[in-house]
Amino acid sequence: MSLLLGALTIGLLLSLLGLSVFISFRVFNFPDLTCEGSFTLGAAVTAVLILGGSNPLTATLAAVLAGGVAGAVTGIAHTRFKINDLLSGILVMTALYSVNLRVMGGSNLSLSNSPTFASEASQLGQVLWKGAEFWPVFGWNVPVHDLSILLATVCMVGLVVALLLAFFGTHVGLAMRATGDNSQMIRALGVNDGTAKTLGLALSNAVAALSGALLAQNQGFADVQMGIGMLVTGLASVILGEALTGSRRLSHFIIGAILGSVLFRMLVAVALRMGLEPNDLKLITAAFVLLALVSPALIAKLRRQRATGTSHA
Repeated sequence: MSLLLGALTIGLLLSLLGLSVFISFRVFNFPDLTCEGSFTLGAAVTAVLILGGSNPLTATLAAVLAGGVAGAVTGIAHTRFKINDLLSGILVMTALYSVNLRVMGGSNLSLSNSPTFASEASQLGQVLWKGAEFWPVFGWNVPVHDLSILLATVCMVGLVVALLLAFFGTHVGLAMRATGDNSQMIRALGVNDGTAKTLGLALSNAVAALSGALLAQNQGFADVQMGIGMLVTGLASVILGEALTGSRRLSHFIIGAILGSVLFRMLVAVALRMGLEPNDLKLITAAFVLLALVSPALIAKLRRQRATGTSHA
């Protein structure tokens, strides 16, 4: 049961990365690779500030701001200096590797003895459950520590989703969505599409940094290489979410990305439980993404064949 709770918690934390990828890839149709660097940047900034004496909330907000700045740099490089969208993301992502090393002063930092989002959630859980170490859930005795962190993560992700839905319903949010759909039309309406893209990339990378900051606090350490390959994880969440919901509504896209991230982590946890070597984790990740990419087309093909067979009958 602890494995299940851990997979759910990590899946929810990484769902924020999926939302980041959704904003850049789906809303703006921008292949932004900056999120891998921003994810680590969020973890690095949070770890340094917590070790320096800041409380977890302040450190997390600072990480979000740092991620937003990184995304804005990518947007400015693309819109102001006319650098190719893919190349601008690669340049900033590459630069962020050195920035993260400078911020942390080394390759990794430990938060094992420091107050974090996870430790404060655990302390709050001890108060709410009156010091109990375990609590029965569906017939299992679940550690209150793990349950408290999971519930706190659910609240955090729910807050982010509510804020994103509210923002994309405003005039600015609608203009940003229209920029991704048809930039020529939005320019004809007098909106600066370059500014909209830059703001969108800043928002996307701020969410990615939030994901990295919370994951570092949950795991108890920040590592300079923790963002490598995370873009694939985010894409897998978005693709699985689209396959699960099958809807084009924004709210369904966002909820689908969260469900896709949780499902993806559950599949990884099952694979590890069945004896998969941790060294093969990237391989199984690629296999899951390939399956997610291929399955919608195969399902659609089978449906067409079934409909054709029914009509002939």
